[in-house]
Amino acid sequence: MNIKEQARKRRHIRLRKKVFGTVERPRLSVFRSLNHIYAQLIDDTRGYTLVSASSLDKEFREANGHKGNAATGKKVGQLLASRAINAGIKVVVFDRGGYKYHGCIKVLAEAAREGGLEF
Repeated sequence: MNIKEQARKRRHIRLRKKVFGTVERPRLSVFRSLNHIYAQLIDDTRGYTLVSASSLDKEFREANGHKGNAATGKKVGQLLASRAINAGIKVVVFDRGGYKYHGCIKVLAEAAREGGLEF
């Protein structure tokens, strides 16, 4: 693990001391790899993932090229919001995963807000 990844992990641990997901208000956790972006709604009281979406889902299989950019982040945010609304989830708490609120993380959050999620 390199120094940047260690620093991100430290920031994420610091953030997780304050951010906790429940059934009524799950935690929207975001992970960004070099090629993909993942988002999930987690109930931390039971340790369950309620809803998830990522750039590896079947909706993105037809798309070619790099899937870890802001355009894909927007689509993942919209997909996650629609799945959450179908599951009856409206209010979430945002966990940026130690990343800066910038780029594809910011676009994903804004797309989820536009899709109907409140945080």
